[in-house]
Amino acid sequence: MKSEIEPSSRRIANVIIVPMIVVVVLAVAGVFAVLLWSASVSNETAKQSKQQLVTGTMNVLLMEHARRQQESALSDRTYIRAAKGIEQKQWLQYNIGQRLYDSDSFQKSLILDHAYQPLMQFNAEGDTAFYTPHVKNQIFGSVARVRARTILEFYEDNHRSPVSSPSQHFDQRFIFDTGYAEMDGELFLYSAAAIRPETAAFPAPKASPAVLISFRRFDRDLAGTVARLTGVENLRLTFSQSPEPEQASIEIRNVTGRSIAHITWKGERPGTALLERLAPVLLILALAIIGLTIGVIDFTRQTTQKLETNQATALYNSRHDTLSGLPNRDEFFDLLRVALLEETPEATQTAVVYIDLDRFKDINDTLGHAAGDTVICAVANRLSSVLPEKGVLARISGDEFAMFLPGCDDPERVEMVLARFQDCLTRPVTAEHTEIHVSLSMGAALAPQDGNSPGELMRKADIALYDAKASGRSRWSFFSSSMQEQVLAKDKLSRELRHAIDNDLLDVAYQPQISHDGRQVTSLEALARWRHPEMGAISPVRFIPLAEETGLINDLGMWILRRACRDADQWPHLTIAVNVSPSQFKHPRFVEQVLETLETFSIPPQRLEIEVTESVFASDEHAILTAMKRLKDLGVKIALDDFGSGYSSLSYLRKFPFDTLKIDRCFLTAFDDGAEARAIVKTIIALGKALGMEIVGEGVETIEQLDFLLENGCDRIQGYFIAVPLTRPRLKEFLVVHAEDIAAQKHTASNAQISPKVHKLLG
Repeated sequence: MKSEIEPSSRRIANVIIVPMIVVVVLAVAGVFAVLLWSASVSNETAKQSKQQLVTGTMNVLLMEHARRQQESALSDRTYIRAAKGIEQKQWLQYNIGQRLYDSDSFQKSLILDHAYQPLMQFNAEGDTAFYTPHVKNQIFGSVARVRARTILEFYEDNHRSPVSSPSQHFDQRFIFDTGYAEMDGELFLYSAAAIRPETAAFPAPKASPAVLISFRRFDRDLAGTVARLTGVENLRLTFSQSPEPEQASIEIRNVTGRSIAHITWKGERPGTALLERLAPVLLILALAIIGLTIGVIDFTRQTTQKLETNQATALYNSRHDTLSGLPNRDEFFDLLRVALLEETPEATQTAVVYIDLDRFKDINDTLGHAAGDTVICAVANRLSSVLPEKGVLARISGDEFAMFLPGCDDPERVEMVLARFQDCLTRPVTAEHTEIHVSLSMGAALAPQDGNSPGELMRKADIALYDAKASGRSRWSFFSSSMQEQVLAKDKLSRELRHAIDNDLLDVAYQPQISHDGRQVTSLEALARWRHPEMGAISPVRFIPLAEETGLINDLGMWILRRACRDADQWPHLTIAVNVSPSQFKHPRFVEQVLETLETFSIPPQRLEIEVTESVFASDEHAILTAMKRLKDLGVKIALDDFGSGYSSLSYLRKFPFDTLKIDRCFLTAFDDGAEARAIVKTIIALGKALGMEIVGEGVETIEQLDFLLENGCDRIQGYFIAVPLTRPRLKEFLVVHAEDIAAQKHTASNAQISPKVHKLLG
């Protein structure tokens, strides 16, 4: 029986226990192997991280070395002395070498001429003749590179930023190279820099420059700095080619690529430390090791998943607008590009829409950027809520959105989508306790008829958007070839206007204003005129808004002012009225430009009257009000032109320093429609008088209009009934004839051009 049990026991041992022991041993061995491998990987990762950190810190020290050298190398005085050669050796030693040592601890300094011969050697610790062939071989490459960059910069482009300037801390003209050198068994950090003039008083050198090389020993202070910045322990320098295995190190090479030293430190071994702590437990509790391994694996998995999630989040954020959550410009273009490349009917039939919020800048200016952000988010949410299933909506920039819709080249279908966009914004947006009414202008382009690339489709959608805004906003337009022609024509006209301003090809006409008694011409309004050699006479209605749109209005306005002041010398008894755009008032030097012009042509400020329209009230009120008050204090008169046609209010009339109120011509032309227009004109005249303003009736074309204005106290009259805008020669004739007519009226009882009422005023 016993003999049967023993074989059975052996079988159990052979079949179960031994394999189990083998499995356990293999499992334990496997766990140890995995942990040993993990510890090794962890140690290596920590080692590489510290190596990168130490290497980066050494590079920072080199850059700091160069930065401290910049003032000495980029200097007119150093440049002059170095150009004189070896005779300036003592000056260079004291003012360069000694100063660099005193201020920045550079123990050695060297200046080489174009032939690599020393102009100056400075050694704070001994023999100055340290420039040996051994040293020359180590720094030769840096010196050659500095000279090559200097010469290359001169011959390629004297205004190009040097390629050697690594950051904003360096002057663009500072050209340098850095490296390491070994001297007398010691490691030195050096910077080689071209000696160049600091100011434009010296011409750019056309030959190889003298080069300043400054050396600083890698001593305990620098080693301590590196250790402190990197957090390593026992950092030291060794010239051994084989550091001890347990030491972490980086290799220091000179400019020739030869290894000259190693920086070593006590390497961190986080994996080994962990293994040593776990080893006793692993020897006693194999199952705990397995459980711990599983836990580590699970922890690693979770960490990896978290990292992947963070990476996905970062990628998402880089491709989406953080405020609205919509795709940004880059993501939109990529999605559109992919959609257009798909070989399906939907891909070739795509609608692209450019969307712009109307007058969004006014919201930011009046309610602040927080309100603007609220509006952006609300618009994004509402547009997304009505976006078709396959559509893609993106925020392109501040107040601009874009949408593309695959499989849609039918304008009617696109219009249905755009109508939904407009409808979803009929309800106001509440921001900063204020209800804001928002509208959209949209431009659409369709593939394939309008293009097959994202750039082309967006460009044409933008052209259509411009057409929608020009047509009154809160609407949409589809791209057409005529729009592109209009854009090209406008661009050409803008360039021609720029040319006309720069080359004095414009002209000025003058429309007289007469006093209420008709006896004298009191003022002349200067009006720009442009006759193009090919396009003929171009109306101010075309080129003045174009100047506003393209940023030429300040140049155009100042040209008109200068021309009017130049001509005003011919009529010293008349006031000159010049129209000024609100954009001009925002120019930081507008008031100074006006005063300089008046001084140039010896025009007293009291003879100038600046006319502004009511659109000035919709702009930057503070800046414009400040400019007006400055001009007013100097004696310049301010007139409000076209009163009653725009943003007029009593608060504006009281706040702004107006001297003159010009009644808009639309009220005069409406006389025939009934008594309401006449009542409005009476009220405007009474209002202006109450505020102490002079009243000008503008656009007078009939004797009835003239009689009415004079009867109700209008001070000055202007319009075609008096005179059309006149060139300088015709204006001279007008002034002569007018003076003769006034003289003749004293001896005659009739006047075909003036009513009996005016004749009675004339006596």
